[in-house]
Amino acid sequence: MLELIPHPADHVVAMKAGGTVTAQELQRAIDALEAAKQAHQRVSMVAELDDLRWMTLTALIRDIGYGLTQLGDLEHYYRVAVITDKEWIKHIAHLEERLFRTLEIRTFPRRERDAAMAWVGELPSGASDEPEEDGYHGA
Repeated sequence: MLELIPHPADHVVAMKAGGTVTAQELQRAIDALEAAKQAHQRVSMVAELDDLRWMTLTALIRDIGYGLTQLGDLEHYYRVAVITDKEWIKHIAHLEERLFRTLEIRTFPRRERDAAMAWVGELPSGASDEPEEDGYHGA
């Protein structure tokens, strides 16, 4: 099961996964990411993954395929917060952080969920959709 969950920042796609993730569920997350990329210069993600067991074969193939298409598009991504108490998931997240240096990837224990949501909601300086938020007030 993979479900989208609300986040107060529009540029953040947040999801919670548990059990077995299907291709249809994964496609909803991909569609949400693509919509966020169309609406915002930089997007971030939250993934709560404690009860995740596996993906169906079709979901796994779709996940790998989508991931490969994003390699040339990494400049649209900013931060990824992984919320988990599972050590194996933390190790995978740290490996991905080394592979994809343009992304900030951090893991947070479940007890620090609020901190993860706040951290991922931040934007880099100059990336706000509202110029006043970056200190620009016109010429």
